[in-house]
Amino acid sequence: MFSAKRLYPILAVAVIAVTVLAAQCPSSTPPTPTTVPATAMPTTPPPLKITVATDATWPPFEYVDESTKEIVGFDIDLLKAVAKEANLELEFTNVGWDPLLAGMAAGQYDAAISAMTITEERRKQFDFSNPYYDAGQLIVVRADQTGIEKPADLAGHVCGAQIGTTGAMEIQKVEGATLKTYDTIDLAYMDLINGQVDAVIADNPLAVGYVNLHKGKIMGVGQPFTEEQYGIAVRQGAPEILDRINKGLKIVLDRGIIKDLEAKWLAEPIE
Repeated sequence: MFSAKRLYPILAVAVIAVTVLAAQCPSSTPPTPTTVPATAMPTTPPPLKITVATDATWPPFEYVDESTKEIVGFDIDLLKAVAKEANLELEFTNVGWDPLLAGMAAGQYDAAISAMTITEERRKQFDFSNPYYDAGQLIVVRADQTGIEKPADLAGHVCGAQIGTTGAMEIQKVEGATLKTYDTIDLAYMDLINGQVDAVIADNPLAVGYVNLHKGKIMGVGQPFTEEQYGIAVRQGAPEILDRINKGLKIVLDRGIIKDLEAKWLAEPIE
């Protein structure tokens, strides 16, 4: 007679064997793959060619190097550095100050850099980058001139400035002062030296350059009496250009380019 007691050991051995075999056999269910998050690759915007207007009669910010006939200066170096970071291709156009402002308002140029003060009136006609340089208006008189030390002293005098500039605007604010405008600022300083005007008002970096160039003939008086900031003008309706310029400008400003440009362009008068 078959005994159940003898069956138990056999069953136990069989269960153990099945368990071992199951452990050794691979599962028919494939493992769940691990998802690796995609890494965003840095992208460089494609090159963008823009036309840039400048009034190259405003040394040391922009002027024509007579030996090479190229437009050079503080502003030119700055915008070239910005363009390198923003992948912009620049085509500079030398144009007078009044046509520059009119051309920017009409969208004739993509951008303009020309020691241009950011003003609310100009903002109505075109856009501006973030500021890149602080400046102010400075009075320059003949070396033998007396009685002019501040803006109020301009009353009763003929004062020169380049047409359409903030210097001309400041003269118009002085009651009793007579404004004489010039197409280029160098003509104003020549008239000052020759006694045709009593004072010239212009941005302090430029004014100091002309004083150094004509030492003993003209001199600056007082301190800059306005607080202004230069910006790069961009035609309205061009957000990509403005965005690229602002991004490139931030990079070069953070790098300390202004000190380098001051050392290169503002340390000595431009002959």
